[in-house]
Amino acid sequence: MKTKHKLFQICLLGALLLQALTSGAQPVTQIAAGQWHSLFLKSDGSLWGMGLNASGALGDGTYNYNINRPEHILTSNATAIAAGGLHSMFLKSDSSLWAVGENTYGQLGDGTQNIRNQPEQIEVGNVKAIAAGGNHSLFLKSDGSLWAMGWNRYGQLGDGTTNNVNQPEQIVASNVTAIAAGDAHSLFLKSDGSLWGMGYNKDGELVDGTTNNINQPEQILASNVTAIAAGSEHSLFLKKDGSLWAMGWNGYGQLGAGNSINGFGTNRPVQIVASNVTAIAAGDAHSLFLKNNGSLWGMGSGDAGGLGDGTYFQTNQPEQIVAGNVTAIAGGYGHSLFLKNDGSLWVMGFNGDGELGDGTYNNTNRPEQIVVNTNYNRICCQLLGGANMQLSFVGVANANYALDRSSSLSPPNWIPQATNPAGSFGALVFTNPPDATTNNFWRIRSVP
Repeated sequence: MKTKHKLFQICLLGALLLQALTSGAQPVTQIAAGQWHSLFLKSDGSLWGMGLNASGALGDGTYNYNINRPEHILTSNATAIAAGGLHSMFLKSDSSLWAVGENTYGQLGDGTQNIRNQPEQIEVGNVKAIAAGGNHSLFLKSDGSLWAMGWNRYGQLGDGTTNNVNQPEQIVASNVTAIAAGDAHSLFLKSDGSLWGMGYNKDGELVDGTTNNINQPEQILASNVTAIAAGSEHSLFLKKDGSLWAMGWNGYGQLGAGNSINGFGTNRPVQIVASNVTAIAAGDAHSLFLKNNGSLWGMGSGDAGGLGDGTYFQTNQPEQIVAGNVTAIAGGYGHSLFLKNDGSLWVMGFNGDGELGDGTYNNTNRPEQIVVNTNYNRICCQLLGGANMQLSFVGVANANYALDRSSSLSPPNWIPQATNPAGSFGALVFTNPPDATTNNFWRIRSVP
């Protein structure tokens, strides 16, 4: 049985006033932040995107430059997402790998250098994890093998060369459990908790004590690592004891080490938080993490508001952004995404390409909730002759819609109304005349 959609629009007919309202948080389950675009999944397996689309990274079949509202890309069966510089990857429920967007360096892995504006299948099955870097891609198969493709100038593919590759190539045969891709470096974990890396290392992001680039996997730590995140030129990892560690470039304080290291960074791991950290995310020049109480913390560049602390300043030590109920985080070039435990999607930071999905191109330095309403805000009221009112709206194909009425919104008391049948792209016509004195509110909702 289909579940009812959330309320998407209320119309105060007495004054012909339209308000885009939502009856609650949206059931978003996963998020990914690319350089200038964002992706998310909903609980029904649908894939959504917003932001820069000049290279087709949103997979909507166009190269429309900027999309500033969440756009429906895939209706169902998506299970995992990754957003890179200008490309996107996702997995389906059959464990197949799909990719779309920029492909100049072969990062889509389709054997060409042709950009794509519609998703194409790269692997038919057995893929269990994905990571998208600046212009390269990584994925894991169910046998624990690590595969890579794309830009390889600094050895970030780990194949022993600096040659670009436009088809997946196996890098490690087994025992890999987690992957992360930065702008030009890669990290992975093995089943024994060891941390490995390859690629660009001029700022020490591979923490091997040097600033030499590496074109083959190199062990960084022998054990006890549980999670990894790769930013543009810095890296984060968690240990079993919940401690947070950082290394690499620190020009904006993104390592969160206060004044203990300078802006040039460090090529050795530095402990930032001693315990209770549960999740990490690295953007271009800022970092985010969660604690076990659901609080969200950030450090680094705040130039575009990506820390969500109400300023546009950088900070070189962790500061609390949200006190609790946060369950997932993602960091892009200058923007950030997070989820709360009610499934609501929140954003902050750079929005010049619409990557926040709030319908504007304005940056914001405070978290704002994004309402995912499937274009349901496109609704209008029209007075007809006599006692008739027509509501025109844009719906979803093959869906059915019903009309409800309430005399108040605090609290609402929705009463179903009789209308003509109306499906997608239709109009609901009803004979209840609008009366401003009774403060009538009306909503359209989808029904099973």
